[in-house]
Amino acid sequence: MANSRGPYAKGVAKRAEILRAALEVIARHGYRKTSTRELAAAAGLSEAGMLHYFGSKEQLFEAVLRARDEADRARFETGDPIDNLTAIVRHNGSVPGLVQLYSTFSAEAGDPEHHSHEYFVERYAGIREALADAVRARQAAGALNAAADPETIATLLIALSDGLQVQSQYELPADTGDLFSHLLDLLGGPTRDS
Repeated sequence: MANSRGPYAKGVAKRAEILRAALEVIARHGYRKTSTRELAAAAGLSEAGMLHYFGSKEQLFEAVLRARDEADRARFETGDPIDNLTAIVRHNGSVPGLVQLYSTFSAEAGDPEHHSHEYFVERYAGIREALADAVRARQAAGALNAAADPETIATLLIALSDGLQVQSQYELPADTGDLFSHLLDLLGGPTRDS
């Protein structure tokens, strides 16, 4: 068993420090404009020293995305996954560098051989399940169209969220959060039988 003050605890703390610095630098400067050398400097390490904690540049960026997910959960956890996703979509407008990292990495990880493929498979499955449950709850409360299939709506909400993130990099004429909310308003409208 590791001592809480031993090398393991120091390594965990240093990884967390690196990830905090990386989130700030990438959010501010963008994924493409940020080198691993800059990330290392922000954490007070050499590039090799920083990569020692992650194994590779790809593993570092996956860890940054995981840290982004954790920060979003902590910042936006309301209990309703649809409200959480809406808040995250709106927040992403203020962190274009992290949006760029996410969009690039999620596209690259579509290749089953990519190091982060399983991360995205698990991430999407978990979000889809939580959103489908939220759709069911809203349907039961009469707040969402009862004719909507929960799994299909969950998948479409993720697609909308990801698509808006990509489009936000091309100067959308409207706020991504407003666009996302507009679709939710439409889904809450009357059923076809009304």
